[in-house]
Amino acid sequence: MTVAAAPVWESPTLTSVGRLPTHSVRHDDRVALDGRWRFQLVRDPGAEPGDDWRDVDVPGCWTMQDVGDHPQYTNVQMPFPERPPQVPSDNPTGIYERTFELPEGWSDRRVVLHVGAAESVLIATLNGVEVGVSKDSHLAAEFDVSPFVRAATNTLRLRVVKWSDASFVEDQDQWWHGGITRPVFLYATGGVHIADVRAIGGLADDLRTGTLVVDARVGFAGPAPEAGWRFGLRLAGPDGSVVAEGSVEAEVVDAELATRVTPRDLALKDRIASGEPISADNEARWRDLLPRLAPPADGIATWRLEVADADRWTPDTPALYTLSVALRSPGGEVVEQTDVRIGFRRVEVRGLDLLVNGIRPYIRGVNRHDFDQHTGRVVTVEQMRGDLVLIKRFGFNAVRTSHYPNDPALLDLADELGLFVVDEADIESHAFYQALCDDVRYLPTWVERTARMAIRDKNHPSIILWSLGNESGYGANHDAAAAWLRRYDPSRPLHYEGAIRFDWASDQTASDITCPMYPPIAAIVDHARSGLQRHPLIMCEFSHAMGNSNGTLAEYWDAIESTPGLQGGFIWEFWDHGLVQRLADGTTRWAYGGDFGDEPNDGNFCLDGVVWPDRTPKPALWEHRQLASPVRAHATREDVQAGRIELENRGHFRDLSWLRARWEVTTDGSPAADGVVHLPAIGPGERGAAEMDGWHALPRDPTTCLTVRFETSEPSAWAPEGFEVAWLQWELSDVRRPLPDPVSGELSVDPDGLLVHPLLAAAPRLCLWRAPTDNDRIGGMAERWAEVGLDQPARRVVAVERDGLTTVVRSEHRVASDAVIRHEQRLSPIADGGIRVDERAEIPDELDDLARVGSVLEVVPGLERFEWFGTGPIETYPDRRRGGRLGRWASSVDEQYVPYVRPQENGGHAGVEWIALRDESGRGLRIRLDGPRQVSATHFRARDLAAAAHDVELRPRAETVVHLDAAHRGLGTASCGPDTLPEYVVRPGTYAWSYTIEPLVGS
Repeated sequence: MTVAAAPVWESPTLTSVGRLPTHSVRHDDRVALDGRWRFQLVRDPGAEPGDDWRDVDVPGCWTMQDVGDHPQYTNVQMPFPERPPQVPSDNPTGIYERTFELPEGWSDRRVVLHVGAAESVLIATLNGVEVGVSKDSHLAAEFDVSPFVRAATNTLRLRVVKWSDASFVEDQDQWWHGGITRPVFLYATGGVHIADVRAIGGLADDLRTGTLVVDARVGFAGPAPEAGWRFGLRLAGPDGSVVAEGSVEAEVVDAELATRVTPRDLALKDRIASGEPISADNEARWRDLLPRLAPPADGIATWRLEVADADRWTPDTPALYTLSVALRSPGGEVVEQTDVRIGFRRVEVRGLDLLVNGIRPYIRGVNRHDFDQHTGRVVTVEQMRGDLVLIKRFGFNAVRTSHYPNDPALLDLADELGLFVVDEADIESHAFYQALCDDVRYLPTWVERTARMAIRDKNHPSIILWSLGNESGYGANHDAAAAWLRRYDPSRPLHYEGAIRFDWASDQTASDITCPMYPPIAAIVDHARSGLQRHPLIMCEFSHAMGNSNGTLAEYWDAIESTPGLQGGFIWEFWDHGLVQRLADGTTRWAYGGDFGDEPNDGNFCLDGVVWPDRTPKPALWEHRQLASPVRAHATREDVQAGRIELENRGHFRDLSWLRARWEVTTDGSPAADGVVHLPAIGPGERGAAEMDGWHALPRDPTTCLTVRFETSEPSAWAPEGFEVAWLQWELSDVRRPLPDPVSGELSVDPDGLLVHPLLAAAPRLCLWRAPTDNDRIGGMAERWAEVGLDQPARRVVAVERDGLTTVVRSEHRVASDAVIRHEQRLSPIADGGIRVDERAEIPDELDDLARVGSVLEVVPGLERFEWFGTGPIETYPDRRRGGRLGRWASSVDEQYVPYVRPQENGGHAGVEWIALRDESGRGLRIRLDGPRQVSATHFRARDLAAAAHDVELRPRAETVVHLDAAHRGLGTASCGPDTLPEYVVRPGTYAWSYTIEPLVGS
């Protein structure tokens, strides 16, 4: 009987054919094969190419190169209906082909083909001979092509199959692509070569002595290993000075050893195994016997050393040593040499703390995908450096490689720049969450992907946790992968959210960290206080950054920093995954799910980063930077008035000598005095008094503020000298200027009781609605508001009356639920031709959760210069306002628009006391408020924003739309995670607010 074999793309037990073992050695004798390749896209993996070739870029996603197959975005659901391990018969397959010439001198050498990453099955053919198969879209595949390469012209064909059994464990929340996404090259070695080097730096118990065990392995291409090969090793310090040198011989097992084992030898083995005491003679005999019974792997040489008072690697002080490894032949000739950068640090879990070098650092992390707005998933070293520099500049100290191993260059950069890394295996079976983790057919996939990641990345000091993947349930396959990791690298704890998802206090074999996703603040605090906590709690994902979001980030960090057992987390995520898409009219937009006709799709859920697709920071990043400030102050207003400021070093690994500071006092936003702050050498976690040069007590003017800015005192790999990293600010008075009282004068209202004013294009009206944010839409608030009809309440004027100098307009606003909001507007003339407006709104109990309560008005065109006193210069909201500094800010109305890819509420400023809108001559108006309020001024009505699917669809109005809010709902993160906190929800009740509209004559 003949049994038909399943194709390789539907065979989960087959993870590779002919693929070489993973290693961490860089072989420098190489030939790059990147560039333009001949390409055809065929319908299925078995199809042969025709004559219709075209050129594409390698590395490159073919889905981004206009070949007829487009990107597709799904989150949890698979892009096709088949169940594992079957995939669609229509299975796009890219055939890449190019020729190359073998370099001179390579004919007698070992030649290896390296393909950095291919999605999702790679079948490599050289000169018509199939040389290997590989699955795993985010780790390299290498094949020994020495038997197939020619001294003349060679033809290399790479067949890349888009869908496979592996796709079910690569169901990450990102775009689906096809192609070759990392570099392709050939490298050459001798038949005997450096196969791998394992060099993981550690610290002894004194936390100062560096420890290093180097296992260097010789690769023998011949039929039998040869004795006499040695490794010369040299360790150089961060300054280049030689710290230690040595030479060790690689072990080679005598093939005949096993034949020289006698029955007497076996009897001794049994006695020892049973625990029976043996004589000194037998102990010596056992040492000789053991290598025969259990021969070690061939070609391994081990070098152990200690470095007294080692420079320790930390994110703040990323000290790197260079280990040079030279392979010498039995005759003493150096046949190959490689360098490995190592760092001395110690990572361990003790009780409820994750310790690095014995210190408990807060983990201020961000999740990062490989992403580029133009290429999809192909990123250069320069782009990766740009990502990590920006991450460092905004106060993060950790990156999670969601959800696969990144290009090894990113880890080199993390080592150099100083970032903790959670290195994550390429495993996510989200659509089949609990099915595949216990499926024995996928056991090789789980273990091999985890193992290959660790083997490749083991030497990087930046990696502090190994992660078993993401959102793949929890099963036997995870335990197998965890067991392999614990045996291979006990120097790092393990991380896996699925293992703790439903029981944070459970017994653990797969995770040393309690690493939940999107938990409410109350949940993590309650767990830490419950007495049941068993592991450090570090959220693997929290504060979902979709659209105008990251509300309550400050409250998360307040809880973390005040609750033992809570140690931080990773914001989701770094990027908005908007792909540049050219439209029929020649313009472009950032596309999201569905924009390529991709079905099924999950819409704009891929737009959930703290940077836009071009890496421009969103306002939420400034919030994080301020929360991550390395300096905190402990000083009352009275202390500041007396010139006393006590500072706390919130860093973990260095004193404050890397910073310098200046102070500035402003009155009504204008500079009044400044000077230097002398920072004492305050150690990590310590406090000390700072001296302010030239300080003298100042009047407690209502708008007097002291700001202290901290900047770098010298250049570093991630910031120039003088780069601002944080600020502190104090208002020196609680006194507020009252609004002016009414005076005799004229004002006009129309028959509907609406104010008529020459500078207003639309009179102030009651406003209860905002253009829904992504959190509002996905969290269900927008649907409730639409059902109630908050966006278009029916207004009925009840009365227009005179009350002395004041015109009183009473109205009722009925919504679709028949709830009625009673509204009163009192309009009064004030001095210099201004108008005072006092408003009052009664929100009935039926309307329990509004977007806002306040006024909206429109200012006539031409008043483009915008100035305000309040938080700025960035956008701020009630539950995301700590990144904004109190001051006087100048901008334009155009610049107030914050271009979220899917338009939504934006451009707000919390704590605003007044705004001014002027034309170029200075003519215009000023609006003063009765206290700090939420205010915005843009060229868009809320309905304009809500109707647009992409930012490029918006057309600014000539008028300026101004919102003056008595209350504004917090942002929260309900698109994926908790809503805002109760104190930021707009509840029923009576709201009152007042403001003035004052003409500005100009110069």
